[in-house]
Amino acid sequence: MLKCFSILFLIFCTYHASAQFNDTTNYHVIFNGTGSVNRARNGNAYLLNNGLRFELKKKSVALNATNNWVYGKSNGDLTNNDFSSTIDFNLYKAIPHAYYWGLVNYNTSFSLKINKQLLAGGGIAYSILDKPNTYLNISDGILYDLSDINTTDTTRENYHTYRNSFRLQMHFLIADLITVDSGNFLQNSLTRSGDYIIKSTFGLGFKINNWLTLNSSLSYNKISRTDSENLLLTYGLKVERYF
Repeated sequence: MLKCFSILFLIFCTYHASAQFNDTTNYHVIFNGTGSVNRARNGNAYLLNNGLRFELKKKSVALNATNNWVYGKSNGDLTNNDFSSTIDFNLYKAIPHAYYWGLVNYNTSFSLKINKQLLAGGGIAYSILDKPNTYLNISDGILYDLSDINTTDTTRENYHTYRNSFRLQMHFLIADLITVDSGNFLQNSLTRSGDYIIKSTFGLGFKINNWLTLNSSLSYNKISRTDSENLLLTYGLKVERYF
């Protein structure tokens, strides 16, 4: 997988591109390669966070495919081996600044004790701010959760539930140089009290040119059913290509 990301990085670096969608731009590819390394006398730790996203945008519909892999070790012990793959779409209708959304998401996570998880559903979203350089969006909907998890170190459980999925998402571009992105999810079970999922990400980027950005990311994830959480701080490069 690291070889694939490296090849993609070299391919993207050979192109020049504009900085946003326009009337003739329908496709957008983004590669994020970030990580952190800590070496000390008493041990060492490292974390790799790689993501690849493909976006297709038309006048009335947008389709996105995202894959993300986090891998880390501390003093030789595995801390993260977390993979997520998502396909989602937005369907734009006559309501200004609003759209319907749907998604299918598959996860595995060593750090969150998820052997495998499938989330699928849909809902509606509304953009409070919707400008090229400023974006603030809220959405809500219903997801079906089919999971295989470890509730303890020795107990494995298969279960399913319906969740309400609330999201707050924002994007700011400051002086065509600094990007600020944040996505926050709260997904409560509709049938199980105290069963919830929290996902929160915050990204800060400094654009070098139209296709290359120095990028840092802070993400927090918590699953109440496995009593597990993680906090990840990484930094690296974001490469993007519009065509």
